Amino acid sequence: MAENNRQLALVIEDNEDNMVLITMLLENAGYASIWAENGEKGVQMAIDKRPDFVILDIQLPDINGTEVLKRIRALDLDISRVPIIAMTSYAMSGDREKLLAAGCDGYIEKPIDPMQVIKQIRNILEE
Repeated sequence: MAENNRQLALVIEDNEDNMVLITMLLENAGYASIWAENGEKGVQMAIDKRPDFVILDIQLPDINGTEVLKRIRALDLDISRVPIIAMTSYAMSGDREKLLAAGCDGYIEKPIDPMQVIKQIRNILEE
């Protein structure tokens, strides 16, 4: 749901420093953003706020990002098709492929490169 004609990003991230950096980069690039600090809240905000895309950390304090992904994809709502980008330090061999196969639309490794992350997001969203 665009906010003031800006695309709305839901950032599901438990690390406040990462959240501040990501939302600042998104805002500077012209996106609106909202933040959930855990998976349960993230799923509920996805339902309530209907973001245009989701930035999803995989290691969260309550349910992991893979479970968040499954829950959003299982919803019987338009939100089930929202682009979801995994942004994680979970970078073991094969993790990228597993997350993409599970339903993520993109994968960005942490630590992020502030000079490249918006370009990466736009490439994933095909903007």
